[in-house]
Amino acid sequence: MRTASITRKTAETAIEVEINLDGTGVYRNHTGVGFFDHMLDQLSRHSLIDMTITAKGDYHIDDHHTVEDTGIALGQALVKALGDKAGIRRYGHFALAMDDTQMACALDLSARPYLVWNVEFPTQKIGTFDTELVREFFQALATNGGITLHIDKVHGINSHHIAEAGFKAVARALRMAVEIDPRMAGALPSTKGAL
Repeated sequence: MRTASITRKTAETAIEVEINLDGTGVYRNHTGVGFFDHMLDQLSRHSLIDMTITAKGDYHIDDHHTVEDTGIALGQALVKALGDKAGIRRYGHFALAMDDTQMACALDLSARPYLVWNVEFPTQKIGTFDTELVREFFQALATNGGITLHIDKVHGINSHHIAEAGFKAVARALRMAVEIDPRMAGALPSTKGAL
């Protein structure tokens, strides 16, 4: 079973993450940030990665630390669950349409973290959620998950749709990348002999 549990506790947050890469997209996410929970649910459902994430943060300040630290813990859980990465597809990509919006994601589970972020939001808020936190989450996920992650807004005019389509595009690309490739016969998807 490719599973992992991570606990992260700081003076600002307490995060617990459990994932199963070979799941069916079952989720139980409770971070105390409603819109963020909705996005994490999308990430789980469309990646088919089972996720249970609980968080308590310094909400009296804002949601920043909770969102960022969740990205850190989830990235660490992905690394742990992937192990030596033998037999995985490694690469994933997806273009996703949602109403007015199209988002594209390409990623590499390379152990070389890098975020390319070509996304602008027309508003600073989605309800009470700061739209700039979407990038913060993916930066933390890429850095701690060792992911080369490219996210591009092709077009879109609704901030909710842009964020949600982005999470779904990443989810679908991640689903592709973590899958076991039956043609790889457990080999590492690299000519270097290490990832």
